[in-house]
Amino acid sequence: MTDTNSHRSLSKGALAGLIGGLAGSGAKILAEYFLPPRRPGQLPPPVVLVEQIAGHDLPPAQRRIAAQTLHWVFGALAGAVYGAIVEYEPSLAAWRGAAFGITLNRITHESILPRMGLAASPRDQPAQERISEWVTHAAYGVATDLVRRKVRKDR
Repeated sequence: MTDTNSHRSLSKGALAGLIGGLAGSGAKILAEYFLPPRRPGQLPPPVVLVEQIAGHDLPPAQRRIAAQTLHWVFGALAGAVYGAIVEYEPSLAAWRGAAFGITLNRITHESILPRMGLAASPRDQPAQERISEWVTHAAYGVATDLVRRKVRKDR
Protein backbone atom coordinates (compact mmCIF):
# COMPACT_ATOMS: atom_id res chain seq x y z
CA MET A 1 0.00 0.00 0.00
CA THR A 2 1.31 3.47 -0.76
CA ASP A 3 1.67 6.24 1.79
CA THR A 4 -0.93 8.43 0.12
CA ASN A 5 -4.32 8.73 1.74
CA SER A 6 -6.03 8.25 -1.64
CA HIS A 7 -5.49 4.48 -1.49
CA ARG A 8 -6.65 4.07 2.09
CA SER A 9 -10.20 3.03 2.77
CA LEU A 10 -11.69 2.27 6.14
CA SER A 11 -14.45 0.12 4.63
CA LYS A 12 -12.11 -1.80 2.31
CA GLY A 13 -9.66 -2.32 5.15
CA ALA A 14 -12.42 -3.56 7.45
CA LEU A 15 -13.79 -5.91 4.77
CA ALA A 16 -10.33 -7.28 4.01
CA GLY A 17 -9.74 -7.73 7.74
CA LEU A 18 -13.10 -9.47 8.19
CA ILE A 19 -12.22 -11.95 5.43
CA GLY A 20 -8.78 -12.32 6.96
CA GLY A 21 -10.32 -12.83 10.39
CA LEU A 22 -12.36 -15.73 9.07
CA ALA A 23 -9.22 -17.30 7.62
CA GLY A 24 -7.43 -16.60 10.90
CA SER A 25 -10.23 -18.29 12.85
CA GLY A 26 -9.79 -21.38 10.71
CA ALA A 27 -6.03 -21.28 11.23
CA LYS A 28 -6.52 -21.03 15.00
CA ILE A 29 -8.84 -24.06 15.01
CA LEU A 30 -6.28 -26.01 12.98
CA ALA A 31 -3.44 -24.97 15.30
CA GLU A 32 -5.53 -25.99 18.33
CA TYR A 33 -5.84 -29.47 16.83
CA PHE A 34 -2.05 -29.84 17.22
CA LEU A 35 -1.76 -27.81 20.43
CA PRO A 36 -5.01 -28.15 22.42
CA PRO A 37 -5.66 -25.21 24.75
CA ARG A 38 -7.78 -26.97 27.35
CA ARG A 39 -7.81 -30.14 29.35
CA PRO A 40 -10.42 -32.74 28.36
CA GLY A 41 -13.82 -31.79 29.77
CA GLN A 42 -12.86 -28.13 30.33
CA LEU A 43 -15.41 -25.83 28.70
CA PRO A 44 -14.20 -23.13 26.32
CA PRO A 45 -15.00 -19.53 27.37
CA PRO A 46 -17.73 -19.04 24.71
CA VAL A 47 -19.68 -22.00 26.12
CA VAL A 48 -19.28 -20.74 29.68
CA LEU A 49 -20.61 -17.34 28.56
CA VAL A 50 -23.63 -18.78 26.74
CA GLU A 51 -24.47 -21.06 29.67
CA GLN A 52 -24.24 -18.11 32.07
CA ILE A 53 -26.61 -16.10 29.88
CA ALA A 54 -28.97 -19.07 29.43
CA GLY A 55 -28.89 -19.85 33.15
CA HIS A 56 -28.40 -23.59 32.59
CA ASP A 57 -26.04 -26.14 31.06
CA LEU A 58 -26.39 -26.75 27.35
CA PRO A 59 -26.54 -30.17 25.72
CA PRO A 60 -23.28 -31.16 23.97
CA ALA A 61 -24.56 -30.34 20.46
CA GLN A 62 -25.59 -26.84 21.53
CA ARG A 63 -22.26 -26.37 23.28
CA ARG A 64 -20.44 -27.10 20.01
CA ILE A 65 -22.68 -24.70 18.10
CA ALA A 66 -22.22 -21.95 20.70
CA ALA A 67 -18.44 -22.37 20.79
CA GLN A 68 -18.07 -22.41 17.01
CA THR A 69 -20.47 -19.53 16.39
CA LEU A 70 -18.82 -17.22 18.89
CA HIS A 71 -15.34 -18.26 17.73
CA TRP A 72 -16.03 -17.44 14.07
CA VAL A 73 -18.00 -14.26 14.74
CA PHE A 74 -15.43 -12.89 17.19
CA GLY A 75 -12.56 -13.80 14.85
CA ALA A 76 -14.23 -12.07 11.91
CA LEU A 77 -15.07 -8.93 13.91
CA ALA A 78 -11.60 -8.70 15.47
CA GLY A 79 -10.13 -9.09 11.98
CA ALA A 80 -12.38 -6.31 10.67
CA VAL A 81 -11.21 -3.94 13.40
CA TYR A 82 -7.59 -4.93 12.71
CA GLY A 83 -8.00 -4.38 8.97
CA ALA A 84 -9.55 -0.96 9.47
CA ILE A 85 -6.85 0.16 11.91
CA VAL A 86 -3.94 -1.17 9.85
CA GLU A 87 -5.33 0.67 6.85
CA TYR A 88 -4.33 3.93 8.54
CA GLU A 89 -1.48 2.74 10.77
CA PRO A 90 0.42 0.01 8.88
CA SER A 91 3.03 -0.31 11.64
CA LEU A 92 0.39 -2.14 13.70
CA ALA A 93 0.77 -5.10 11.33
CA ALA A 94 4.04 -5.94 13.10
CA TRP A 95 5.45 -9.42 12.62
CA ARG A 96 3.03 -9.98 9.73
CA GLY A 97 0.08 -10.03 12.12
CA ALA A 98 1.59 -12.17 14.88
CA ALA A 99 1.77 -9.14 17.19
CA PHE A 100 -1.96 -8.57 16.59
CA GLY A 101 -2.78 -12.17 17.50
CA ILE A 102 -0.63 -12.11 20.63
CA THR A 103 -2.12 -8.75 21.68
CA LEU A 104 -5.62 -10.13 21.15
CA ASN A 105 -4.73 -13.06 23.41
CA ARG A 106 -3.45 -10.68 26.11
CA ILE A 107 -6.63 -8.60 25.93
CA THR A 108 -9.06 -11.51 25.89
CA HIS A 109 -7.65 -14.68 27.50
CA GLU A 110 -5.34 -12.96 29.93
CA SER A 111 -7.47 -9.98 30.93
CA ILE A 112 -11.15 -9.71 29.97
CA LEU A 113 -12.18 -13.38 30.13
CA PRO A 114 -10.69 -13.98 33.61
CA ARG A 115 -12.31 -10.77 34.90
CA MET A 116 -15.65 -11.96 33.55
CA GLY A 117 -15.20 -15.35 35.22
CA LEU A 118 -15.08 -17.12 31.85
CA ALA A 119 -11.49 -18.33 32.16
CA ALA A 120 -8.90 -18.83 34.90
CA SER A 121 -6.45 -16.03 35.54
CA PRO A 122 -3.16 -16.49 33.69
CA ARG A 123 -1.32 -17.44 36.91
CA ASP A 124 -3.87 -20.24 37.47
CA GLN A 125 -3.79 -21.58 33.91
CA PRO A 126 -1.67 -24.64 33.15
CA ALA A 127 1.45 -23.90 31.10
CA GLN A 128 0.05 -25.94 28.18
CA GLU A 129 -3.04 -23.72 28.02
CA ARG A 130 -1.06 -20.48 28.08
CA ILE A 131 1.41 -21.70 25.46
CA SER A 132 -1.42 -22.95 23.27
CA GLU A 133 -3.26 -19.64 23.47
CA TRP A 134 -0.13 -17.65 22.62
CA VAL A 135 0.83 -19.87 19.68
CA THR A 136 -2.67 -20.32 18.26
CA HIS A 137 -3.45 -16.60 18.56
CA ALA A 138 -0.18 -15.82 16.76
CA ALA A 139 -1.28 -18.25 14.01
CA TYR A 140 -4.64 -16.46 13.91
CA GLY A 141 -2.92 -13.10 13.53
CA VAL A 142 -0.53 -14.25 10.80
CA ALA A 143 -3.32 -15.88 8.77
CA THR A 144 -5.56 -12.83 9.28
CA ASP A 145 -2.84 -10.48 8.05
CA LEU A 146 -1.83 -12.70 5.14
CA VAL A 147 -5.37 -12.83 3.79
CA ARG A 148 -5.99 -9.14 4.56
CA ARG A 149 -2.90 -8.19 2.54
CA LYS A 150 -3.93 -10.42 -0.37
CA VAL A 151 -7.45 -8.97 -0.41
CA ARG A 152 -6.05 -5.41 -0.28
CA LYS A 153 -3.31 -6.42 -2.75
CA ASP A 154 -0.55 -5.30 -0.37
CA ARG A 155 2.90 -6.82 -0.51
